[in-house]
Amino acid sequence: MDLATADAIATAAAVRAQTVSAVQVVTASLDRIQAQDAQLNCFTTVLADDAMAQAQAVDEAIAAGQDPGPLAGVPFAVKNLFDIAGLTTLAGSMIERDTPPATQDATAIARLKQAGGILMGALNMDEYAYGFVTENTHYGNTHNPHDVDRVAGGSSGGSAASVAAGLVPLTLGSDTNGSIRVPASLCGIFGLKPTYGRLSRAGTFPFVASLDHIGPFARSVRDIAASFDALQGPDARDPVCSDRPPTATVDQLYADPDALRIAIADDYFAQGGLPEVFAALDQVTSALGVTQQVTLPESSRARAAAYVITASEGGNLHMANLRRRAQDFDPATRDRLIAGAMMPSDWYVQAQRFRRWYQAQVAQVFQSVDVIMTPATPCPAPEIGQTRMVIDGVELVPRAHLGCFTQPISFIGLPALSVPVARPGALPIGVQLIAAPYQEAKLFQVAAALERQGVVASPVAS
Repeated sequence: MDLATADAIATAAAVRAQTVSAVQVVTASLDRIQAQDAQLNCFTTVLADDAMAQAQAVDEAIAAGQDPGPLAGVPFAVKNLFDIAGLTTLAGSMIERDTPPATQDATAIARLKQAGGILMGALNMDEYAYGFVTENTHYGNTHNPHDVDRVAGGSSGGSAASVAAGLVPLTLGSDTNGSIRVPASLCGIFGLKPTYGRLSRAGTFPFVASLDHIGPFARSVRDIAASFDALQGPDARDPVCSDRPPTATVDQLYADPDALRIAIADDYFAQGGLPEVFAALDQVTSALGVTQQVTLPESSRARAAAYVITASEGGNLHMANLRRRAQDFDPATRDRLIAGAMMPSDWYVQAQRFRRWYQAQVAQVFQSVDVIMTPATPCPAPEIGQTRMVIDGVELVPRAHLGCFTQPISFIGLPALSVPVARPGALPIGVQLIAAPYQEAKLFQVAAALERQGVVASPVAS
């Protein structure tokens, strides 16, 4: 099998069948990282020795007649805001280099290891997860594997680019305002932001506690579902983690999507993007025969309120270091955190009040539909260093505008999946599928139907 293009499920099946060993899988992954990462800059740390030891343990368990789990021998890597035992959690910053090493793995890492996954290392990101481009002053820019002169998106850029390049089949990132869905769209892979609180954030460096999510990236729907299933479950270490028991979604992937009520979001979500973005959305909706439209009211205001909460909570979190070590921040991050710290408190209160209203309005919409479709990003990947773009005759800043379609959804904690639209010869672009809370399985069913038709696909970048 071609280990560079095989997805996680196929790799695990081959390892369990002993047609390939976990050691061979990990060795191949390390070779690809060695060959490509100098150009892409996805990894900040590669755990070669630890990964080989984990692989040997998986092979020994299989030889002894044991089942290491559904992700047996599958290499994975994590955004460098996840705690890895024995490593300092950098969160993309210079300041955190002074922090002692983590004493235990983040819950999400532990759960993927329990499922048989093999941790390969930590991945580049925007400093403190505040950005959509992964242009990092301290650790360098992460490059898009489809065009290395373009951004990978962010803030989980290393997580998305490493999957798109075939360095590993599975990664973890975090999403506060779109930091999984934006890079997934720009790199042409699947990226899941689950329901707020559905997956444990324990052992991750926070950004905005009331908006932070974690989730997986992969090149197939079944890999997203399998990793989501492995990550589920209550966790006392995360005070907002749901106490709902795990619900398997892999077995539901091939349920008939015709039973689902699917709609297209209009109004706010039908403007602010390049024509090719809406053409990609039309490609998806036409394949499913979707014609119904719905309005998520006041979504522009929701995005503004999300910004106020993000800036305020982020600025407050970093207040001490802004006072003591302002020169050690990435300038782009520092200036936005300072602005947030100076916001009037009544702005924050009003934003939270609006948040409750908006959540109630959107919940009403989901009384008549199951899945809503929108663009994931307003454009394909901009060039690295690009400071301006023009959409609908309006000059915009890419770093801020890339999250225009994702921020209103994060704001109220809805599950959302970015799926890569098949566009041979063109830069990747994603469509965002949105469901009501705890309805991730419906997103996977729609995505799997589109994948079977070839309407969405995630080939390894070459």
